[in-house]
Formats: sequence, C-alpha cells, structure tokens
Amino acid sequence: MKDNLSDIENYIIRRVREERECKNFTQEKLSNCLGKNSSYIAHIEAPSKSSKYNINILNKIAKILKCSPKDFWPEKPI
Repeated sequence: MKDNLSDIENYIIRRVREERECKNFTQEKLSNCLGKNSSYIAHIEAPSKSSKYNINILNKIAKILKCSPKDFWPEKPI
C-alpha cells in the first residue's frame, strides 16, 4: 500500500474502520451521520488515497459510534 500517510494516520484509519464495522455501520451510513457526502468514509479508507481524519471529525465519529476518541489511538507512540 503506497500512500502519503504516516504510520499513525494509517493506524487511526484502520481503528476507525474496525470500530465502524464492529458497530455495524457501513461507510455510507457513517458518512451520512457526519453530514458528509455518502462516499466520504470510503474515500478515507481507500488504500491508495492520501485523505485523512482531523481531530474534530474523529470526535464526531466517536460520538456517533458511542466510543471514546482514545479508542482510535495506539497506547504507545508509533
């Protein structure tokens, strides 16, 4: 997977996807809950993209998925 993202950005994208799937949210459903276009999450999760989440969006996602924003971060630095 070649992209312009750092290891921490890739980790967070993967953790959001895992949490999203665990809560049975599709990419489209989460995008819509965020008030974004239906492909917003799909664009971020695509391996060849360089899109990423910002802190405000991660906080909104945590509220929607009823988890802590800390759940998306590693316990130790990467």
